[in-house]
Amino acid sequence: MQINYHFNNELSGKTALVTGGTKGTGKAIAERLAAAGATVIVTARNPPPFAEKNFHFIAADISQSAGTTKVINEIIATYHKLDILINNMGGSTTPGGGFAVISDQNWEDMLQTNLLAAVRLDRGLLPSMIVNGSGVIIHIASIQARLPLYDSTLPYAAAKAALVNYSKNLSKEVSPKGVRVLTVSPGWIETDGAKGMMTEISGRLGITIEEAKQNVMSSLGGIPMGRPSRPEDIAELIGFLVSPRASYLSGTEYIIDGGTIPTI
Repeated sequence: MQINYHFNNELSGKTALVTGGTKGTGKAIAERLAAAGATVIVTARNPPPFAEKNFHFIAADISQSAGTTKVINEIIATYHKLDILINNMGGSTTPGGGFAVISDQNWEDMLQTNLLAAVRLDRGLLPSMIVNGSGVIIHIASIQARLPLYDSTLPYAAAKAALVNYSKNLSKEVSPKGVRVLTVSPGWIETDGAKGMMTEISGRLGITIEEAKQNVMSSLGGIPMGRPSRPEDIAELIGFLVSPRASYLSGTEYIIDGGTIPTI
């Protein structure tokens, strides 16, 4: 049977949620899905700095249970279903310095932000996908699940490793019911947040921001492509993975890191 793909409007009629979708990689993903014809919902704690007519914005802190409940209820009430869920929200706010300076609260915050937010949204939005017999869930993890930076992002790396494992197990459960589950693990993305991290490292170590950037690249073993990725690089991969062109892909992790991870 021949399958005809419509690249310019291939997500027409689909409703998608992108968490952390008002800036950086999340915004690039939201824009990519909208360009393919999807109705796009974005969520973040604060509204975007400018009016965004292309997206339905929901203000919520999904690192907290009440926030995820608000998002789930508004989506179901407004759209009655969800076709695409991009669990993009994440990040690290823990202090550098290794295990001894990281408190219980630091650990709990990172697990809530980088693991449990996705778990709760999946639990609330998957049932409508299962009823419809179709849907795509993508968990944005990180190569730090394999290459943790113990001096700066230890809890973040541990939470992302758990997310990768959870995503694989979820795919085994729901793929037979028509829902595809995938993981995308980027390397270093040059977002505003990454630039802020460079500023923090430079201040803590007394070095320039450029030296801090080189230190991070060196700590990763270097980036063979010679640069961090751009948000648009990640968005383009996700645009493919949620499309009908990727209909046989589920349960796998896609690493997009410019060749950073040195092993096969």
